[in-house]
Parts: sequence; structure tokens; C-alpha cells
Amino acid sequence: MDQTSGEETGFITIAKVIKTQGRIGEVAAVLLTDFPERFEERKRLSALTKSGQRSDLKLENHWFHKGQVVLKFAGIDSITQAETLIGSEIQVPRSERASLEAGSIYVSDLSGCTVYDRGREIGKIKDVRFGTGEAPLLVVVGKEAKGEKECLIPFAASYITSMEIENKRLDMDLPEGMLELDAPLTSEEKQEQHKEPRGDEV
Repeated sequence: MDQTSGEETGFITIAKVIKTQGRIGEVAAVLLTDFPERFEERKRLSALTKSGQRSDLKLENHWFHKGQVVLKFAGIDSITQAETLIGSEIQVPRSERASLEAGSIYVSDLSGCTVYDRGREIGKIKDVRFGTGEAPLLVVVGKEAKGEKECLIPFAASYITSMEIENKRLDMDLPEGMLELDAPLTSEEKQEQHKEPRGDEV
């Protein structure tokens, strides 16, 4: 993601480390790519921490487990070392991202787009947050009389009416009250999230 979550312009995120896995330095990560098979050819990766520090990593091994990917990097050989990667975004250079089919987009390209709800401007997308198995949430910042207001909007296909990425515009039809309430998502809304585009497709 080329956005404030920490990704620099030249990189995109393909996974996010959520925990250690095993005893010899493996980590479990949420997949943020529609091309997980490309881990076979990606031996050089980089990790971006929450604080913005970047480090280069060599992928020794990987396998898929319960919808996640387990990664083993060279030089990360203990649980203690693996813990330093928790929360990091695993990235590749933007130039290496795969070509997409017509109608598909990179979630990273949503950053900076203005969101409209039935024609009413809500604000600009500041970030995209990924959960453990749920669809991305758009972090939208809008102007109010008292300053800025930040709201989280599910990037669900059923809410999207049109996208003009080249014009940095996203039109949506949001349920009544979504922008006013910070209530947890209902089970129906979570199901809707699973219908929408996944994370960065690389």
C-alpha cells in the first residue's frame, strides 16, 4: 500500500505478520495478495515495521496454513527474533507487481481517492486497514466544523457504485447510520466484506 500505514511509494504489501509460528523463527502472516503462488519465485522480500524501519529479508521456506502463509526467513532462527517481525508488512518493489485482469484494481491505488456516498462527499482515503481474514477497511478523513473526522468504511462490493481510480474518485451507497456509528460490524456486514476485492494483488 502506498499510504500512511507505512508503505513507501516504491513498494506494495503482499502480507502482514501477525504472530510467531513454530520454534525456529517462523512467522504467520495474513495474505494480502491474490497471487500467493508467487511466493515460490519471491526469495528477496523486505519488511516494513510499524515505526517505518525497513529491512531486507531472504525467504528460505514458506507454506500455507488455515488461510495464512507461514514464512521462514534466513537469519530469523528463534521465537525471540521472530517476535521483532510481528506487525510488519512484507513487501516487494512496486515494479514487480503482477498485471491485473480488466475490472480489477490494486487496493494501494485507493489511497488519496475521494469517497462519495450517494453523491455527498465524505472525505479522502488516508489508509487501508487489513484484519485477520476480513476485508479491508477504508480509513476516510473528512472535514467537519470541529476539525477532521475519521471513519472506517468496509470496502465491500455491495456498497460500491462506481470507481474512477484515474480520477481518484470512489462512489458508494452506504447503509444508513454507518458513518455516524462506530459500532462493531454485524455478521451480515462481515459476510459482505468477503464479497469485495481482496488486498494488494501482486
